[in-house]
Amino acid sequence: MKISVCAPSYHRPKVLTLAYLPFCRIYVDPAEAFSYRDNNPGAAIVECAPGIQGNLCRVRNHILDCEFDAGADVVVIVDDDMSEIGYWENGKQVHRLNTEDFLWFIERYSVVAQDLGARFWGVNVNPDPQCYRDCSPFSTVSYVGGPFQVFLSGGECRYDERLPLKEDYDMTLQQLNRYRVVLRVNKFFYRVKQSEQAGGCAAYRNLVEERRQLELLRKKWGSRIVRFDTVDRNHKTTKKRGVTFDYNPVIYPPIRGI
Repeated sequence: MKISVCAPSYHRPKVLTLAYLPFCRIYVDPAEAFSYRDNNPGAAIVECAPGIQGNLCRVRNHILDCEFDAGADVVVIVDDDMSEIGYWENGKQVHRLNTEDFLWFIERYSVVAQDLGARFWGVNVNPDPQCYRDCSPFSTVSYVGGPFQVFLSGGECRYDERLPLKEDYDMTLQQLNRYRVVLRVNKFFYRVKQSEQAGGCAAYRNLVEERRQLELLRKKWGSRIVRFDTVDRNHKTTKKRGVTFDYNPVIYPPIRGI
């Protein structure tokens, strides 16, 4: 199985992911290529075609097309600030997936995904022990976060370039709509910085744009499937409880599964 591990990167010349995955291929704008090579000696720095950078979804589609055209069986797209894949054992202890085991891990669960009929899989979105499901190690209709997404060859879905801040929710729904199943391995999770550093999506992320893309996502899939998250997590008494709002939606795909 030929596995390609890639990360799009923009205005972040020191790529944190390379400390964990030194074989990761970093896709960058041609104008930034020298800086990236200077800051990451020996790394595989791949120059995107001119005009590709500036929209995360466009870059991710470019990666998928280039890597599959080059003969990859599996393409893994990760964030450029991923420090590790962690996992739970018996719901009690977090361990780190070693670098030397990463490709084995990808191959193992890609085979599981293929057996389920999925062309796309991922892991839990955070290390919270409440997300570790003792009785359901796999989910088949759950959201798969953008910092770690795995695509199998032959898949037809591509990112919607109108939604560079909600691309992972949209991709999950696209995959479910097309193949009726995605695989999420609940035992494992990723660690990333996401909005904690400059560059990347932070270059165009703001509340107005977040709200606009959330409304666009909802319009695309419908208000029954994409819902606003208004759950109060402040643990206040009912009398003092106020309405909250989260720019990350809750999705309810109308497909049976876990």
